[in-house]
This record gives sequence, structure tokens and C-alpha cells, in this order.
Amino acid sequence: MSSKSSEAPAARYAVLLRGVNVGGINVKMADLRRVLEAAGLTDVRTVLASGNVLVTSELPPRRLRPQIEAVLREAFGYEAWVQVLPLERIAAIVADFPFDTDEATHHPYVMFCADDGALADVGALAAEIDPDVEKVRPGEGVIYWEAPKGSSTDTTFAKLTSRARYRSVLTTRNLRTLRKLI
Repeated sequence: MSSKSSEAPAARYAVLLRGVNVGGINVKMADLRRVLEAAGLTDVRTVLASGNVLVTSELPPRRLRPQIEAVLREAFGYEAWVQVLPLERIAAIVADFPFDTDEATHHPYVMFCADDGALADVGALAAEIDPDVEKVRPGEGVIYWEAPKGSSTDTTFAKLTSRARYRSVLTTRNLRTLRKLI
């Protein structure tokens, strides 16, 4: 994968890996950085140890995503799924977070989805939750979610969105992590 292309000037992207360093898929961030640099990406920097990478490339996200997934599958031997978003988009998503969250009592999350149909399905699941326990609101290309601290994996929405059909297209990030990316 080369970051050289006549399509556009170089841009800074956040690459969000799904499911690494949880559930038995362990990827060392130094190895991840080395693999992405060897694949032609520049200014590669990992953020935290949960699969967040900042890269520079001249390729647009729609071309960069499958190439990064292929490189990760080859290098680390797992079914890699990523989201690739311009940093400006991450900043806008953070700015648009719709809930006035008390982070001492609640976790503010953003769900990223690579498939518009699945995004609509996940947004529709909000009708099945108790708004006194958790909040869900669809945004532009994302789902905003707030869950009580300590019960994020036990809530109705968490259980509904953990279905196998969403595994390859959905990844979630805490708002604090997204702030660190920008």
C-alpha cells in the first residue's frame, strides 16, 4: 500500500481497529506502527493500546480502509476490520456529542459503522432501550451512546449491538479516546 497517489494531497486520518487487545487478539502497538510504516503510510502514531492509529496518506478512506485491513490480516493473522476517518471528521463527531455527560457516573461512547444499512439498524435499536438507564442518538454516520459507568457491556444496547452481524462493520470508542486523537 503506497500513500503516494495523484488523487489528493496527503491527509491525516484516524484508523480505528476493531477488537484488538481484547478477546485474544493481541497486537503490540510498536509492531502495528512498524507494519503500517512498511506499508507506505507516514507519520504513523499509535494512541493508547486499544487499536487507535494516526496516519498520513494521499489515498482517500474508501481505498485506504481495505488496504489497511489486508495488511493487518497478513501481518497479524486475524480478521481485521478498521474504520478510517479524517481527523477533521473525528473533531466534528466529538463536538457534536449530544449528551451532557457526567463522566464520573457515565461513559460517553461513539459507535462507528462502515455500512449504512447496519447503521440504520443499530440506530433503530434505540427504541428497545430504557432511556433512564442509557441514551442513544443517531448522528451523521455514527451512533452516540451513553451508558452507566461499570455496566457498559451489560446494558440492553450493548447486548443488542454485540450481535455477530455487526462485528465486521461496527466499532466503539469512548469520547475521551476520541479527544486524544484530535
